[in-house]
Order: sequence, then C-alpha cells, then structure tokens
Amino acid sequence: MQVWDGVSGSRVTFDWPSAASFMSPAPRSEAERTIAYMTENTNLTTALLARARELGDITFIDNTRVSDISLGTDTPGALDLSSWPILTLSSGQTLAARLLVGADGANSPVRTFAGIESRGWDYDRHGVVATLRLNQASSFPYHGQGTAYQRFLPTGPVALLPLPDGSASLVWSTLPAHAAHLKTLSAPDLTAMINAAFRLSPVDLAYLHTLPAGHAEEVIWREQHTPIDASLVPARVTSVTPGSLASFPLRMRHADTYAGERVALVGDAAHTLHPLAGQGLNAGQADVAALAAAIDDAVRTGQDPGSALALEPYVRARYAANNALLGVVDKLHKLYSVGSGPLVGLRSLGLGAVDRMGWVKGLFMRSAAKSGRML
Repeated sequence: MQVWDGVSGSRVTFDWPSAASFMSPAPRSEAERTIAYMTENTNLTTALLARARELGDITFIDNTRVSDISLGTDTPGALDLSSWPILTLSSGQTLAARLLVGADGANSPVRTFAGIESRGWDYDRHGVVATLRLNQASSFPYHGQGTAYQRFLPTGPVALLPLPDGSASLVWSTLPAHAAHLKTLSAPDLTAMINAAFRLSPVDLAYLHTLPAGHAEEVIWREQHTPIDASLVPARVTSVTPGSLASFPLRMRHADTYAGERVALVGDAAHTLHPLAGQGLNAGQADVAALAAAIDDAVRTGQDPGSALALEPYVRARYAANNALLGVVDKLHKLYSVGSGPLVGLRSLGLGAVDRMGWVKGLFMRSAAKSGRML
C-alpha cells in the first residue's frame, strides 16, 4: 500500500520486502504476505445467503418493509411480551423478537425504537465511489500487483483499491461541491480528473474543479509541466464503469450504547466513521462476531439471550475498541485537512520516519494481515 501527503509528497510504502528483515519469522506463504483483501459486496452477500440456506431452520422474508416497531403487551395466561419488540411488516404479518438486532444502517429505526442516542458530527465532505478500469501495460513494479494507493489532499483523501482483472475501486473524499461537479462530467473528463487526483497539485485540482468541461485537455497540458514519477502513482485509469459512480455524505456517529432490553446494534447502526481507513465494514463484521459469541454463551449457560445481562459481554468487547478506532480516524482526517503551515512539516516528518522504520511497518502489516483489514 502506497500512502502519501498530497501537499508535501512525503510517503510511506507498506510492502513486505522493506519490512521482512525486521520480522521474525518472516512471512513465507502468499496468505502471510497479504495485508488485506478486497471483495465486492455482492460476493459477500451471495456467499452469506448461500451459507445461511445450507444451515437451514432460517426463515427469509424478502421484498417486505418493517412498517412499525412497538413493545408487546402482558397478556394474562400467555407469554409476557411486554418487553419484547413487536415488528409489524408491510405484508400485515407481525413478529415478536426475543432479541431484535439493528443492522439497519446509520439512520437505524431499531436504534430509534430503543431510544438510544447517537452522537457525533458531519465532516462537510462527500465520498465519491466508482469502479475503474486501469491500463495494464505498465511495467512499474507496484502496478498490477494488488497495490492500493492513497493520497491525502487538504479536501480529503483519494484512494484507489485493487480489484481483479485490471479493475479498481475509487473512494474519493472531497468537498460536497466538488463531488457534485465530478458527477456532471463527461466520461473522458471524469477519467482525467481521477488521474489528476493522484498526480497534480492541490492548487491545480482546485482550478480544475472550476471548469465546466475540457478537463481532459487541461490535465494533459498541466501534466506536461508537472514533474511526476510514474512509478510512485497508480497505473492510469482508462475508463469509469458506466453506472458505478455515486456519492454519499461523510459523518462520524457513535451510539451511547450498543444494547438495550432485547435490542442490540451492529455496524453503521452503532457507529459510522470516515472511510479513509477502510474500516467500516470490518468494524461491523467484528461486531457481528462478538454478538454471536455473546448469544452462543447465553444459550449454552441457560440465559435469556435478549436480556441486558446476556448482551453485556458484546458491549464490553466492542464499544471501547470502536470508540478508539473512531477517534484515530477522526484525528487523521483533521490532521490531513490542513493545507499549509507547521503542521504539514510535522506530519510529513512522521510519515517519513515510519517509512524508514521497517519494524514499525512490519508491525502494522502483520496486524492488518491477521485481522484482514485495510490500514
């Protein structure tokens, strides 16, 4: 993974050759040398659904909305449902939940039902995403070998993440006006702007965002007058996959707790963070694993899996870890949003020092490889 400061040019390269001599034992297999994996969401959901169907004893309800969530009632002579969430579906069906898991996104209706506050702030940034095709004729060592690139610009980081067969995923965090502008461009101009984001100065990029059209020609001219080491930037983008361009607002939110009576929150329902570290999905998966472990332990020991006591181990396992992650990512965003002044020099010194310390890079990469996360 190549990471660099878009203002000063200071960079760090996360690769095994520069760190292997400091690692004991050195990574041997391909799996040990892999920092992280990229996979499309459709692959994950397809595999999970297939596995769930293999396990059996699971009811799937499709093409149906939850129209209401309310508490049940205490009916004499029957099961006391006064603490149970009752879901009313758009089909008219009702479901009583011993445990209702809110995996329903940042604007979680389950969290609202439980009365759990979510606090944080908006970044005044939008994330622009797209699927790209890359030039595969490059002969530079890092091109075409599953290398991720991330450049920190004052308006937000731009990242190119490798996918199979010469494709890549773009995640560009930028100002809302810039995101809206990018979505209006023709295919050639948009392609030129993405290439420029990894090659031209922040001043050049700011000017390009003022042009209504003609970016392809302007970028060609400016690159001719800009010293660029082609070995340090990603292979050129040749096209953007039609229909893949989208944007979304970036914000940081953290729920006051992840569990209430017969309610548990996971993923974006519990926390949302800036995508600069690529940790959103990974944090959500870790939530699910910890919640499953807590439920399993409750069932094995005869507890009610929807009780606050049974859910406490899940909250204890994930809340502090996620809070620390949100804090680090938030501070990184603020650190690299500064475009001038002494802070630029200080952060560049720090990035350069990490790049020279192979044992530090090895520590980061080994930790990432074990968890399967992007740094």
